[in-house]
Amino acid sequence: MRTSRPAAAGGAVLALLLAACASTQIDAQWSDPQRPPNLLRSARVMIACEAPDLVLKRICLDQLSSEVVARGGQPVPAPEGLPAGTSSEPHLAAARSAGARAIWTHAVTVASAGATPGFSIGLGAFGLGGGSVRGGVGVSAPLGGGQPTYGFALNGRVTEVRSGRVVWTAKASTPPSSDAGAQLGELTRSIFGAADKAQLF
Repeated sequence: MRTSRPAAAGGAVLALLLAACASTQIDAQWSDPQRPPNLLRSARVMIACEAPDLVLKRICLDQLSSEVVARGGQPVPAPEGLPAGTSSEPHLAAARSAGARAIWTHAVTVASAGATPGFSIGLGAFGLGGGSVRGGVGVSAPLGGGQPTYGFALNGRVTEVRSGRVVWTAKASTPPSSDAGAQLGELTRSIFGAADKAQLF
């Protein structure tokens, strides 16, 4: 059976559109117009990750540290046990003690849920634990079903230590996948790509 050229072309266009929708992308970005240029060039940067799961937090910190080092910065992990929010006085005090010029924070959240064929998912209030999603997620699967997948969002923000103000922030999201580590890697690269265009380094 032969396929007509218009039908084939339409299928190709549809495939491209689906691929575009399924890619990691920057959803929004903001930069303080008063921000000093190249704020993070060769600077010590305190890094912190906020995530609903310890595994995701550790992966996030490793990737965040690698990207800062790749740009000539010196990452300094934030002390454990500090309250949430990197503009809080404890975070700023720790950053000043470490000689950091800024605090770079990544906040990881679960943004969407999907499934491989055979599964349906109802996404409600939930938490992550032990590398898997639990609670509040209704999953039903007929025989031969696949595994549930989840899409993540990553919000990156840079707080200048001297002023205590957020001077740059960006948000990226990725479609559902079963490989959380790969998703976080793509999200981190997207956030730093936006930071490069904003000339933070």
